[in-house]
Amino acid sequence: MPVRAVSITTVIGARPQFVKAATVSRAIARYNAAGGPVRLVERTLHTGQHYDDKMSKVFFEELKIPEPAANLEVGSGSHGVQTARMLERIEQDLVARPPDWVLVYGDTNSTLAGALAAVKLHIPLAHVEAGLRSYNRRMPEEINRVVADVLSTLLLCPTAAAVANLAKEGVTRGVHRVGDVMYDSVLFNAALAERASDALQRLALAPKSFYLATVHRAENTDDPKRLAGILAAFRESAWPIILPLHPRTRKTLGAGAEALGGRVRVIDPVPYLDMLTLERNARLILTDSGGVQKEAYWFGVPCVTLRDETEWVELVEAGCNRLAGADAQAILAAVGAFEAGGGLPATRPSDLYGDGRSADRIVSILAEGTADRVA
Repeated sequence: MPVRAVSITTVIGARPQFVKAATVSRAIARYNAAGGPVRLVERTLHTGQHYDDKMSKVFFEELKIPEPAANLEVGSGSHGVQTARMLERIEQDLVARPPDWVLVYGDTNSTLAGALAAVKLHIPLAHVEAGLRSYNRRMPEEINRVVADVLSTLLLCPTAAAVANLAKEGVTRGVHRVGDVMYDSVLFNAALAERASDALQRLALAPKSFYLATVHRAENTDDPKRLAGILAAFRESAWPIILPLHPRTRKTLGAGAEALGGRVRVIDPVPYLDMLTLERNARLILTDSGGVQKEAYWFGVPCVTLRDETEWVELVEAGCNRLAGADAQAILAAVGAFEAGGGLPATRPSDLYGDGRSADRIVSILAEGTADRVA
């Protein structure tokens, strides 16, 4: 029986996408090794959205991810400038090597540009993490994910809530609840981190003796009042706060980045395995990152989210995550509530994001699904 080849162009550009794409690439390798009637051929485009070595190159080296077929080297810029450059260069690649599928992840400008390029060339689009909604249209990420969903042939949802969000918008065709590919990644990489990461020793930290914080969302870094509120709360912390400083936040803070005061300890962005080690051993996590919210849940660490809403609503409903926004007193109150309550609820659910086999489901759908365009 002849083997049918199905080609996939994966578009990635930001640190969390490297991790998710690596997980699906491993699943593609397993699928091909099984020797079925379909062989998947993947080509990866790195837009260059994250171009700093600490945010990009180190990930490929540390996670043993094959180098992308092409790095489009777009770099930084305003949303319009960056997305336009990506769109132009992705389109050129897709015209030269038209695939059966374009695969995008999450909600970045790389996601938006990959989706637009694909649909304008009539190439079927598959969106991993489809259906997520914060219902805050001031967030660029919300616009990106909504547009990608509207354009997608396959909508690969991590949760029941994501499926329900799409149904409320009238989108039911091509929708699959596959679970969260980040859970697959954490299961795979947490074991590797235990063997390979010396982050605690290097930073002279004892388990559960520190809080871990990340701040990178434009809604916080580009709003002086919000950023000031967050940092004011950090300075009042009763426990040391380890703050791996995102390049965007460092640029905003300028010369004051190394002297935030209180018990805040600023460090450079850390490799993924070190980040997992810090998350697992933190007493509490404060973050505006969607991915870190989930990783906190998987490691059983209380999380305070430095946003007014979250796309991961089930974590708030389960009592694992508290929304605090950027008000210093609200942040301190959320931290205090976790400390007073002894951490996470004893009866929290354990299966919100699937069983760790999401990538295999995604690969099977791509291999077996039709490439017909959804009307």
